[in-house]
Amino acid sequence: MSSRSSLILLLILLPLWLAASYGVRFALMEDGQWVGLCVDEAQRWECQVRAGLGLLIHFRIIAWIGLAASVAAFLIPGRAGWGLALLALLFALPALVLYTASLAVFACVIAGLRLVRRQSEPVPVSA
Repeated sequence: MSSRSSLILLLILLPLWLAASYGVRFALMEDGQWVGLCVDEAQRWECQVRAGLGLLIHFRIIAWIGLAASVAAFLIPGRAGWGLALLALLFALPALVLYTASLAVFACVIAGLRLVRRQSEPVPVSA
């Protein structure tokens, strides 16, 4: 797959991932029905997922993973760095939506810069 087509595919999939993150935020984290239900039945799997996600948000784990991955991706050359930047965006976008925007915005910018950085072509050495 060429770099242009992979960038186009990325531009299609990232908004879908962002929409899914907003779905989790508004359907699971902020919906009032879950607050009352999880107080009464805390052992339901939905309530356990909600509580676990709340802890990840509170301790900013999702944002820190995105930031660390984006900084590492910026330093690693080649396809490995590009893939790591994509992974960083997969963590940073939900972190933007889920209340940790102060760290996640830096992760998104760094990962985005890494994704669009032009790969340096090897210069032939003449003898």
